[in-house]
Amino acid sequence: MPLPPGPPTRTALITAAELTPPAVALLLLVALSWRPLMTLDENIARTTHRWAVESPGVTHACRILTDWVWDPWTMRALCAVAVVRLVRRHAAWGLALWLVATCALGTLLQQGLKWAVGRPRPVWPDPVDSARYAAFPSGHALTATVVCGLLLWLLHRYDAGRAVRRTALVLAVVSVVGVGLTRVWLGVHWPSDVVGGWLVGALVVALAVSAYGRWGDRGPLDRRGRRPEGFPP
Repeated sequence: MPLPPGPPTRTALITAAELTPPAVALLLLVALSWRPLMTLDENIARTTHRWAVESPGVTHACRILTDWVWDPWTMRALCAVAVVRLVRRHAAWGLALWLVATCALGTLLQQGLKWAVGRPRPVWPDPVDSARYAAFPSGHALTATVVCGLLLWLLHRYDAGRAVRRTALVLAVVSVVGVGLTRVWLGVHWPSDVVGGWLVGALVVALAVSAYGRWGDRGPLDRRGRRPEGFPP
């Protein structure tokens, strides 16, 4: 029998409930091409593209960051490292499979939304970068949000040191926000694509954590990944 939802599960459920309305609203506004949002996207994208053309050094740095440091495959590689560590150090096969399934779900949801919405990417006479497939939501923003969110939750679950968790939080925020800004700067996404990626990615994490807390969790772990006395193995 699943354990009753504990405080972390309730928090995740509340977070999911709070994220769902803005995520759905933004999806509908983009799908319906709501003119005020489209105009705002175009104005911001036009301004940032002009800056990108006028600042080749910054643009080159953004391409390195978005294509290598914060690329979705780099994020998935981090997830793979976490999976290997969970299996080898803690023999946490169920948690490892849950991590893989959540990342896969995020990718499938991203591709499904791109296909369903079919939003064209920005087109420029003097592009500084290029990208394929539909625009909404940003796959870079969504993947970074999912992976960073899951890794932060794992650090909290295994009671990593305060310094480790704070450092990881700073890196996660910089990565998630940074990758979104680079996509807009390089002119391959509208701003609302990035916001949509953030919202959907955070929603995936919240739902996955609440589901694991409801059906997969067996209590807290100490710093070495062991159960405190009184919790089932």
